[in-house]
Amino acid sequence: MPAEELSYVIVTPYSMRKSRTGGIVARLISRTGLDLVTARMFAPSEELAKRYAETIVTETDPRYRATQELIRDYVLKNFMGTVNGQRARALFLVFRGPDAVEKIHYAIGHIVHERTSGETIRDTFGDYITDDSGKVTYFEPAALAAFDNQTVERDLKLWAEFSDRDGGILDQVIDFPKDAKIEKSLVLIKPDNFKFPNLRPGGVIEVFSRTGLYIVGFKVHCMSVAQAEEFYGPVLAVLEEKLGQAKGREAWESIVEFMAGMKPSECPPDQRKAPGSEKCIAIVYQGDDAVRKIRDVLGPTDPAKAPPGSIRKEFGQTIMINAAHASDSAENAKREMAIVQVNENNFKPLIESFYARS
Repeated sequence: MPAEELSYVIVTPYSMRKSRTGGIVARLISRTGLDLVTARMFAPSEELAKRYAETIVTETDPRYRATQELIRDYVLKNFMGTVNGQRARALFLVFRGPDAVEKIHYAIGHIVHERTSGETIRDTFGDYITDDSGKVTYFEPAALAAFDNQTVERDLKLWAEFSDRDGGILDQVIDFPKDAKIEKSLVLIKPDNFKFPNLRPGGVIEVFSRTGLYIVGFKVHCMSVAQAEEFYGPVLAVLEEKLGQAKGREAWESIVEFMAGMKPSECPPDQRKAPGSEKCIAIVYQGDDAVRKIRDVLGPTDPAKAPPGSIRKEFGQTIMINAAHASDSAENAKREMAIVQVNENNFKPLIESFYARS
């Protein structure tokens, strides 16, 4: 069996501003079959952007070198500074699995003039436009990646080095109107979306993009039993009152098991705080009236009662297996973000540990 590799994709600041994140994530997960193991939002500093850019041009063949030079210049222009009151935000995704580098290469594709087949991410979301003389007049790669193991390792270690300083919850990168009711809301893309590689995680993000809110935090998270107990603690009393103590407790334990992979009553004490077996994605959205906008798009708890076009109508199955969770108040968003530790840097240790043993 081929050895597992790490590979990465950077969703460009332009793709983030144009809310193409969901489409790119959907394509990456469903087309590659790889495991999304960690992710982090970055507002790259000038130092990070320059150090990344200076490593890009390596080809001697003029055809490929010209593309690399375009990407280098693109990074220097677009990964720094401010556009329309926004500092550049980039989403860094890390995938793991056999032949990960080649699979990402195939999904991302090359930048090809006038290619419009939609086969790859760059066919669909990127642009390479030239004038009659062949001079490039517009270039947008949509997503960046490296296509050999040595370069992947070098780039991952570079971004890991800056992941504390330039990454995390980017709540100071967007200038909002002074009279706006700016809030942060937490979304969890639930474990039912990760049972096999599919379009659903990206599809959920795509629907949330209708809110016009900004993604300022992104974390791949495996909730521990202790975290799930605390997160869904307020639900226990509600279920016990509605269903009776025994049945309410049983229903609540099923929720914890769904999110963490084990019921509290069956979890050994020494495993309560260990990462669970189920994966979710925690996303922090920021913007005017964020909590209401997110919940409007999410829809009610019961997918059967959700309106057409809502996330739970599109992706939900039952009251528990209902695709996503969203905070119901700004205060609860703060509580929930603290429980799942959305600002925790699990990006750097994963990269360091992978290459330490390889």
